[in-house]
Amino acid sequence: MSSSADKSQLPGQARRIYTETVVKGLPNVVQAVVEVARTLADKPAENAVAFRRRELFSALHKNGSVWHKAMVSGLRAALMQGAGASVSAGRLGVGEMLDSSALSLVDDETIEHEILTSRLALAIMDRASWEFADLRSRVAILEGREELEAQDLLRGHVLARIVVQAWRTAALDLDGWREIQMPAQDEFSHLVEEAYHEANRYLLEQGVLAEVDLRPFIKRTAESGKHPAQPPRAAIGSGQGGVYTGYGTPSRMDAMAAQKHGAHDETRLMTRGAPLGRTAEHAEVVLGRLNQMVARHLPNFGSTTVPQQLSPNLARAIDDAQVGLRAKVGSTTQRDAAPVTQAALLDDLNRRKQALKQAATSPDERAIIEIVALLFQSILTEDRIPAAMRVWFARLQMPVLRVAVGEPDFFATVEHPARRLIDRMGACVMGFDSATRGVDDALEKEVKRVVQVVEAYPDTGRRVFQTVLTEFEKFLENYFSKQNEFTRKAVSLSQQVEQRETMAIQYTIELRKMLNEMPVHENVRQFLFQTWADVLATTAVRYGPASDQTKTMKKAAGDLIWSAGAKITRDERAEVLRRLAPLLKTLREGMATAGYDAAKQDEQIKTLNNSLAAAFTAKAAVIPQERLQELAERLESLEEMLPDAADAIDDSMVFDLSGHESNELEVVTDGGSMPTPAMLAWARELQVGSWYMLEHGGRNEAVQLAWQGMRKHLSMFVTTSGRCILFQQQRLASFLQAGLLLPAQDEALTVRATRNALAKLDGDPARLLN
Repeated sequence: MSSSADKSQLPGQARRIYTETVVKGLPNVVQAVVEVARTLADKPAENAVAFRRRELFSALHKNGSVWHKAMVSGLRAALMQGAGASVSAGRLGVGEMLDSSALSLVDDETIEHEILTSRLALAIMDRASWEFADLRSRVAILEGREELEAQDLLRGHVLARIVVQAWRTAALDLDGWREIQMPAQDEFSHLVEEAYHEANRYLLEQGVLAEVDLRPFIKRTAESGKHPAQPPRAAIGSGQGGVYTGYGTPSRMDAMAAQKHGAHDETRLMTRGAPLGRTAEHAEVVLGRLNQMVARHLPNFGSTTVPQQLSPNLARAIDDAQVGLRAKVGSTTQRDAAPVTQAALLDDLNRRKQALKQAATSPDERAIIEIVALLFQSILTEDRIPAAMRVWFARLQMPVLRVAVGEPDFFATVEHPARRLIDRMGACVMGFDSATRGVDDALEKEVKRVVQVVEAYPDTGRRVFQTVLTEFEKFLENYFSKQNEFTRKAVSLSQQVEQRETMAIQYTIELRKMLNEMPVHENVRQFLFQTWADVLATTAVRYGPASDQTKTMKKAAGDLIWSAGAKITRDERAEVLRRLAPLLKTLREGMATAGYDAAKQDEQIKTLNNSLAAAFTAKAAVIPQERLQELAERLESLEEMLPDAADAIDDSMVFDLSGHESNELEVVTDGGSMPTPAMLAWARELQVGSWYMLEHGGRNEAVQLAWQGMRKHLSMFVTTSGRCILFQQQRLASFLQAGLLLPAQDEALTVRATRNALAKLDGDPARLLN
C-alpha cells in the first residue's frame, strides 16, 4: 500500500481513471449507435416506423457530435464538481420526485426520462456488477466509509443520467432513444465494465485490497428478518455475498408507477428492468468467478480443457456411491414407495462427499467433489422442485461428478450438455404447484427414463448427456400435443390457427403476383388481399385445398375481378346483374366461414358495390378477356404455386388473431407496446416447457410454454388450471418488454446452484482442500 499521504489520493485517481476510460470509449459508442440507426433506417417497416427511423438517423448524423460533447462535458463536470453537476436544474431524480415534503404532479416527459435512465442504469449494473462491487469495496475502505454516496460518480445511474440528458441536449427525442435503446445499453454496459476494470487494476497495482470481501456491504430491508428467503429486489445476487446497486428501492419505484398509472404502461420497467440480464452471458460470468476463486487456491484448476482420466480409486468410489444412492432412493419400479425426505437426501450427500474425498488422489479431484456436492446441495434444497422429482435429480450427482472430473469444460461453459440437461428438466418441473396440479405421469416417467439412461452409460461422458438432452427436447414437442390432457386440444387449435394464417399469407402473396399488372379497382384488390385470402385459407384448412367449397371460393375471386372491370355494352351489364346476387351470396358465405360478423360483411359488401358501380359507368379499366382466362386458370391451380411456408412468413408480418378466440383457447390481442428487436429475439429464444408469470386480464398466474409454431411466430402457454393462452410473436415480445410476462426463474438451475456454491466457498475456502 502507498504512504498515508498517497493513500488519500487514490480514490480520486481511481475516479479519474474511470472517467477518462469512459470518455476515451465514447466516440466508438456514438459511432456504433449511429450505425444501428443507419441499419434501422434501411430496414423495411410500416410507414410511421420507417419515417421515425429515418428522422432518427438524420438527427444522429447531424447531432451525434453534440451528444458526444455533452456526455464528455457532463462526465468532466461530475468529476470536477461532484455527481450533482450531472443533473441539470429542473431534472429531478426519482427520489427527489417522490420526496414527501414536496409532492407535486410530475410531467410525463420527466417520468419517461427517468424510466429510460433507470433502464440504462440497470443494464449497466447487470453487466458490470462484479467489477463495480470490487471497485466500490476498495474505494469505500480507502475513504473510511461503509458505502459510496448515492450520487457518487462511480455509480451506474450517474453515468446513465448524463447519457440520457446529453441525448436531450443534442435535440434528440426520447422516441428516438427507444429505437436504439437495447444496442445502446449494450455498448454503454461494455464500456463501463471496462472502465471499472481499469480503475480496479490501478488500485490493485497500488496494493489496495487484493482480496475483496463484500459481505459487509450486503444491504437488508426491514423485512429481511421476517422473510430471509426473499432478498431485497435491489440486490443483485452474487457469489461474493451480493451487490447492492444503490439505485432506488422497489417501494419508491412502485409509488412512482402508481402516481402516474395510466400515463405510461411501462413505468413498471423501472422495477423490473433488464430481464434479459440473466442470460448465458450472465451465467458465463458466474462460472468465471467460480474458476477465478478456485484458481487462487489451486493454480492449475481450469487451466486445460483436455479430457482427464479419473483415478482408479475415485472411479470405484463413484460407482459404489451410485449403487448406494439407487438403494437409498428406492427401486425405479416401486412407484408407491415412501418418498425420501429432503433431509435424508442431504445427509446422504454429505456422507458420500466425505467418502469420495478420501478416495481422491489429488487436490483438484477433492475440489471438484466439493463443488459438485455444493451444486447438488443447492438443487436438492430448491423448494420449487417437486418432492417426487427431487430424488431423480439426486441420482444425477455421480454421473455429473464423473464428467466434471473427466471434462474440465464442465466448469468453463454453461453449454456443457450435463448442465443443459439439468437446466431443461428443472425448468419444466419447477412451476408445478402440488396443491393444484402435480407433475404429469408422462413427464415424470420421462425424467426417470433420462436418469436411467445416463446411469446405464457411465463411461460415455458428455455424449450420453447430449443424447438424452436431444431426446428430452423431442419428448416435450410430443408431450404437450399428444399426452398432456390440458393442452392436447389447444395445441391442435393453435396448429389450425397457424395453418390458416400461414395459408392466408401464402394466398395473399400469390394473389399480389397475379394482380400485379392487372387493372383491378383498388377496393377490389384490397378486399382480395386482406379478406378473401383469409377466406380461401379458412376454407382450405377446413375442407381441404381441393374441395368443392375451396374451388367455389376461388371461382368467386375470379368472378369478382371480372365484375369489377369496365362494362361498356348492354349485354355485359346484363350479365353482371345476372351474376351479382349469387356472387354476393357466395362472398357473404365465405366471410361467415372465416368468422366475419354481419356488420363486417355489410361493410365489405358496401365497398365492393361502389367498385362495381364504377364498372357500370365505365370508370373502371377494361380487363382483356385473355387476361381473365389466364387468371381463372391460375386460380384453379393456386395451391401448386404457393410459396414455401418458411419463406412466406417473416418477422414483419403481424397476425390478427382476434377471430380465433374460443372456450378452449384464449387469444391475447392487446397489452404491452412496440417491442424492440432485442425483445423479439428474446421471444424467439423461449423454450417449450419453461415456466413464466403472466399478468393479463386482471390475473397474475404461472404459465408454462406448451407449444411454438413454425419459426416461433405463435406461442401457446397453459396455466396450472389448464387454461390455454395463445400469443403472436410480436405481442409476446411486447409482454416481455413491459414486464407482463416474466420468467419464473431469473436464472437457470445450475447457474443458481453455482452462485450458491460460490457464496459458500467464499465464506470457507478451506473446504475445497479438506
